[in-house]
Amino acid sequence: MKHFFPLFFFLISLSTQAQIQLKITDQISGRALENVRAKAGTNIQTTNSSGMVAFSGDNLRISFALEGYESLEKTFAAGEFEVQLIPAIMNLSRVTVTAFESERPLLEQSAAISVVTERDFNRFNEISPVNAFNQKAGVRIEERAPASYRVSIRGSSLRSPFGVRNVKVYWNEVPFTSPDGTTALNLLDLSNIKSAEVVKGPSGSIYGAGNGGSISFFSRPDLTGNRISTEYLRGDFGLSRFRLGLSQQVGEGGVEASFVSQKSDGYRAHSAVDRQVFQLGSFFPISEKQEIRTQLLISDLDYQIPGALNADQVAADPTQARPGSVNQNSSISQQSVLLSFGHLYRFSEKTSNNTTLYINTNDFENPFILDYKKELGFGYGLRTKFTHDGQIAGKTLRLIAGGEYQNGLTDAQNFGNRAGVADTVRFADKLRAYQGFLFQQAEVNFTEKLLFTLGLSENFSGYDIDRQINAAGGRTGVQSRKFDPIVVPRVALNYRMNGFSSVYGSVSSGFSPPTIDEVRTNEGSLNLDLEAEKGINYEVGYRLGKEKFNFELIGYFLKLDETITTFTNENGVVLFRNAGSTDQKGIEASLDYALLRNADGFIKDFLVGTAYTGQFFKFVDYRKQINDFSGNDLTGVPPHNLVSRLDIRTRPGIYLNFTHQFTEKTALNDANTVFQESFHLVNIRAGWRKTLGDWDLELFAGVDNLLDESYSLGNDLNAFAGRFYQPAPTRNWYGGVKVGLNY
Repeated sequence: MKHFFPLFFFLISLSTQAQIQLKITDQISGRALENVRAKAGTNIQTTNSSGMVAFSGDNLRISFALEGYESLEKTFAAGEFEVQLIPAIMNLSRVTVTAFESERPLLEQSAAISVVTERDFNRFNEISPVNAFNQKAGVRIEERAPASYRVSIRGSSLRSPFGVRNVKVYWNEVPFTSPDGTTALNLLDLSNIKSAEVVKGPSGSIYGAGNGGSISFFSRPDLTGNRISTEYLRGDFGLSRFRLGLSQQVGEGGVEASFVSQKSDGYRAHSAVDRQVFQLGSFFPISEKQEIRTQLLISDLDYQIPGALNADQVAADPTQARPGSVNQNSSISQQSVLLSFGHLYRFSEKTSNNTTLYINTNDFENPFILDYKKELGFGYGLRTKFTHDGQIAGKTLRLIAGGEYQNGLTDAQNFGNRAGVADTVRFADKLRAYQGFLFQQAEVNFTEKLLFTLGLSENFSGYDIDRQINAAGGRTGVQSRKFDPIVVPRVALNYRMNGFSSVYGSVSSGFSPPTIDEVRTNEGSLNLDLEAEKGINYEVGYRLGKEKFNFELIGYFLKLDETITTFTNENGVVLFRNAGSTDQKGIEASLDYALLRNADGFIKDFLVGTAYTGQFFKFVDYRKQINDFSGNDLTGVPPHNLVSRLDIRTRPGIYLNFTHQFTEKTALNDANTVFQESFHLVNIRAGWRKTLGDWDLELFAGVDNLLDESYSLGNDLNAFAGRFYQPAPTRNWYGGVKVGLNY
């Protein structure tokens, strides 16, 4: 009898132990979801055929993950609950973006914003961002040679013979664009980008310089569980890519690390690439009020530059390099380190501050046909913003205010190039580039449906060029260019017509000072008279987002003055000039429809989509010596681009991604006498993806340029001696495997 009572009370305690019972369902169909991975601390379970799972305890933080659905993490008290997972197919009525520093549903945003997700990246070979971004209306990333990118948002690459200019880029809230206005996008591997938000058109009221717009990349640590993963890819032209990744929870925070090595021999002669990238990120909540984030990025990049060809050379052998490129070892070697520290502080439920500081170093070496450049740089900067949610006269009010400052110091030397080896120094400079701005934004809900936004920034920037050596006997010493402070306003209205559609209109101004590479040219001259581009953009848009159907239609008119254009002199040196004004009128339309979505049959998802870009850009007042190019089409901008997509996912895990892109013929010089012909680009990827317990497995294969088109992803504009063309690879195949362990 003495053992009966302890046993009785033990059984009673078991029966009354706190328990959380969950049923996981599809948010759209209400269907129970099987094999959902639910994780509470170190306890990992999967749902049964009825979508049920149970945990012992109370107030547990539980995360949920299932392929094809957005991940979810919530805290549950003891009891019975239904958890609805959202299908991972973008629905405009549910997608939330942070553009213009204001986290709102996309339907409430008064701007043209494209969202690029991991699902977009995984439709292609994952070796570059080119194809994923080029699916989006109004966005185009060009690749003149492997790892040599140009970004064109609404034609903004006109002034970019190489590199990324006229677009402001952020990576995990760090200003990734240098204070001189250039962005080394090729230092990032695609694994360093989990998602991106592209703001199309001038966004200087929040992001400073750049008439093209801004791009925010995100790759914050995923803290829903511990995971180790690896992947390997092989392809034509000597392509190989290896990645190793680790995600580890540490208390309420965690760390994430990845290493990627990518190599390729290239389609053309002298176009090899060798890149290694290491990233280490961390996230630690200190308290309910504070969070700390850190990022370390180390990138080691080497790639060869084959150079542009003329039409006869392309016809004879498109794989050849430009004569002289091989002998002079035309190439780029760049090693960079970026370290950032972020801090979020919540003063209250309504007021917060988010600050990010960074430092970076850059070692750059560029032998070219005509010269040999060496640069060693160091930079630092910060960005901070305050957000307050309140009310004014009974209306909901959000106030945003902050600032950004960047400073870059570079020791730059230019040598002669003797068979790929640096020869006698020609000139040497100590460079300083700086830029900063303050920004303020007010958002007022006049009614539940009408949102008014007013933004403003005050900007300053400049360069100091201290010429230490000038072998030609020219001027030495410090020459400076300080641009006049400029105020950049933006006003916008958004009207929510109902729960799934909205219209908006905005007027925004922008500016873009010349970069230091445009002021300081390769042959040593300093063009301190270049003026900043200034533009004003008028835009209207309509969005519709229902369960299976998304539609977006945007029209805009950008008036740009002091447009900076490029030309090449008889020595092959790229130079820059202001070209009067341009009128840039455009239409962007996107449509996505889910014929089937998470269905019960063999085919789970059957999705189709299309994106149209119409760019009707003209020179308005552009005269060069005796030539008048007024009325001509803007150089390097295709007037029509149409992308069509088809995605199929089956219950056994087999999937198919099909993409077709049509690009209209494009003017390659200001006179509109040389064109790249229109082309059709077809890419296909197919594979098998499955979760088996704690293991995630994927096998995939694909083909790029299925139709074997002759085309270029980035031509040289206004080229000397007819060297306009940078031939892109012919039909090429790839395949790979991914393995992940969740623990």
